[in-house]
Amino acid sequence: MNVIELHSELWERLQARRAQLPHSLLLTGPRGLGKLDLASRFAGSLLCENPQTDRQACGACPACNWLAQGNHPDFRLLQPDALAGTEPEEGGETKESAKKASQQITIDQVRGLDDFLHVGTHRHGLRVILVCPAEAMNRSTANALLKTLEEPAAGTLFLLVSNEPERLLPTIRSRCQSAAVALPPPERARAWLSAAGVEGAERWLALAGGAPLLAAALGASGERLLIDALLAELRNGATLDPLAAAAALDKTVKAEKGGTPMKRVMEWAQKWLVDLSLVSSQLPVRYFVSERKQIEGLVARTEPQRVLAFARKALQYKRHSEHPLNSRLFLEDFFMGYAALFEQRKQTNQR
Repeated sequence: MNVIELHSELWERLQARRAQLPHSLLLTGPRGLGKLDLASRFAGSLLCENPQTDRQACGACPACNWLAQGNHPDFRLLQPDALAGTEPEEGGETKESAKKASQQITIDQVRGLDDFLHVGTHRHGLRVILVCPAEAMNRSTANALLKTLEEPAAGTLFLLVSNEPERLLPTIRSRCQSAAVALPPPERARAWLSAAGVEGAERWLALAGGAPLLAAALGASGERLLIDALLAELRNGATLDPLAAAAALDKTVKAEKGGTPMKRVMEWAQKWLVDLSLVSSQLPVRYFVSERKQIEGLVARTEPQRVLAFARKALQYKRHSEHPLNSRLFLEDFFMGYAALFEQRKQTNQR
């Protein structure tokens, strides 16, 4: 099952636009839904010279071969350099250079489209520019792109993909027709994960908030090490030792090689607090379905208003998690706040 089958209804709506394409189309939705893959396949279907009956690219014509090799003359992909390369072992890039790769789409990348947009298209076909993730543009870059969107070249489609469309300039959003990429039905997502060979699909799908590609990535990565290390402490509730918990988790975070582990830890902690809040309101858990009974036990030892207050504070922890001045102290502060959720009820039970 490919990403088109996951989003078959949206694929049909996108194909219905072929007769009268907009100048710019914005695909939005949470991470892990396959938006970039879907946008790439849509671009491929538009550039294909012999599309199949379901309008998917044939994969065999010259246009499809050029696109597969990354050198189609009428296609450009704008994305941060940090997302463009392969793993260091495969691409020959050192870990040091990978860390220095830009996390943003630069203004030079947008300016580099000038020549591309002002020459004729190959075989007089369509020209496609895919921008992902669109929120990776700073204000200067976004304004440079806006000038192009305001005066689009004929026969040109801008495909923007965004996980956080609210971060885009309102003027960018106003120039685009939007198409929301929704969560696929759970049974379809589970079938997709099973076909992909993901073990424990139910758990990973819940942790991913229903996003199947994110669930597959979680199930196949070392992310479970971070999750398990965090849960080992959060489960303790009233018996939690904040200093020891911070020391143990800090060690796990520093051993993690990829991405921004502290930010990811705080994202999982926030989801744990969401589940605590839901259960305290007598609603079912959303993310940590396998830990439901443990969450219910913790909720019985605290007060709903305390959980909600700390869940709001967790948003601040998340904002500061990418660049904490001292990761150990940062975690100590978090765990002390978490342990305090259970202090009042614990003291009451001891009387």
